[in-house]
Amino acid sequence: MKRGLLSLLTISIAFLVASSSSAAPQRGTGILAGVVLGPDDKPVARAAVTYQSGDGTAPHAVHTDARGRFTIHKLRSDNYSLRASARGVFSEWEKNVAVRSGKTKTITLRLIYAKEMPKAFGAAPGKP
Repeated sequence: MKRGLLSLLTISIAFLVASSSSAAPQRGTGILAGVVLGPDDKPVARAAVTYQSGDGTAPHAVHTDARGRFTIHKLRSDNYSLRASARGVFSEWEKNVAVRSGKTKTITLRLIYAKEMPKAFGAAPGKP
């Protein structure tokens, strides 16, 4: 039950952040946007995108929308590391992604790692 409430809270926060996209960026902040693609190269809805500043502090997460897209607003100028995950599949860590003041950095994350490919992505059980 607590896990479900936490997930709902995370999704609500991500929605609020996404809905404020028309606001101008604050001085010294930038935007990180992108898409998460599955092993089949199709967009993945509700994938978790974990990101943290270049020094490894303050990890955060957002979720993709129904089209596999995510937007993170008001990031201070810095280098960030980010990774996506969904249904037991993960992307590689993208490191040193530069976010600069007044700019939007766009990135594509591809889910590629799994112990076993989940049925949700169409692979036969036991075949990676």
